[in-house]
Amino acid sequence: MERIKARIDEHLQRDGARPFCAFLYDLKQLKEHVSRTIALLPPRCRYFYAIKANSDAALLRALAPIVHGFEVASLGEVRKVRAVTETSPILFGGPGKTDEEIAGAIHHRVSLLHVESLNELRRVERIAASHGTVMELLLRVNLRGPLPVGTLQMAGRPTQFGMDEADVPAAILQAQASPHLRLRGFHFHSLSNNLEVEEHLGMVEHYARRVRQWSEEFHLAVDCVNMGGGIGVNYGDLQAQFDMSAFAAKLPARLEPLPSERVSVLFECGRYSVASCGYYAAEVLDVREIRGKTFAVIAGGLHHFLLPGAWKHSHPVALLPVERWAYPFERPECVNRPVTIVGKMDSPKDILAQDVMLPRVRVGDVLAFPYAGAYGWVISAHDFSSLPHPEHLYLE
Repeated sequence: MERIKARIDEHLQRDGARPFCAFLYDLKQLKEHVSRTIALLPPRCRYFYAIKANSDAALLRALAPIVHGFEVASLGEVRKVRAVTETSPILFGGPGKTDEEIAGAIHHRVSLLHVESLNELRRVERIAASHGTVMELLLRVNLRGPLPVGTLQMAGRPTQFGMDEADVPAAILQAQASPHLRLRGFHFHSLSNNLEVEEHLGMVEHYARRVRQWSEEFHLAVDCVNMGGGIGVNYGDLQAQFDMSAFAAKLPARLEPLPSERVSVLFECGRYSVASCGYYAAEVLDVREIRGKTFAVIAGGLHHFLLPGAWKHSHPVALLPVERWAYPFERPECVNRPVTIVGKMDSPKDILAQDVMLPRVRVGDVLAFPYAGAYGWVISAHDFSSLPHPEHLYLE
């Protein structure tokens, strides 16, 4: 946080004419965190960054030399990756790919296409044939379970993600019969934001056993299994995060059911990769008390940082005092009382944190929200009410 505070102070001294509002990304912390994670994983594992969590070009450039590749969910995201690196492997998923996206995957040399239905498989085969090429793919399967429960659930129950287990035999046979398809294995991404190590290990083992069953039943030479992301971030207690060391140490035993030691295991982590490197910070515009409840209004809100509203949680926040005060009248403040932090949107839902105890909050101070690197700006309503956009600042 000291590096973030210093960067904000520097910015305020240089450009203090308008209220401060910015996303700040600590690229040094990002690279160290992801490098540590990769070093912990067993040698057969490959770590991909799922860019839907944050597709900022500076973050992609920072990660390109470290990760084994990128996972995308649209042709637009393919192009963002290729604008940064021409060589990094790309995994392309998503429940509704158009013909243009499938052709774009071929054009941009996507490494693996995640195919999610028999209809999509037939279209991929047709388009690959028209380009005179062979498309390498994984079948994304919506497993029936048993699976752990995450904040968001993509498998273990009926959802739009992946093909039903009942369709897997037909998909395998169709891929094996086509000269324009090369089926390399399977893709599973069942949940989001899981914090329980043992549950995640159990899910991984379940994946491995199902892959072995299909491999033996259909004499399928599996060389690659994508076991998804879904590793979570604890926004309620920033000191109690997913124990990656414990997970990685126990992972080899849970991968033993796979058909061969030569099968590569892919993980595609978005939130876990970038959440901790990002901060959303905004200046306090007003402090007011209404019917005994204190509100601090900031020069930003959910139109920039939607995550607290989307997940309906009170986001952690830190106070960064600013001593500058340019007005001739008394500076409004809140001392040792719970304060609810709200944005400047013309909406009663624009609440980022509820009843936070801070020793002193004054108009002109800056409030910083840590763990804002994932699913912040990229999922927000940028142009709501034509409000100004935040700045994007980077710490090397």
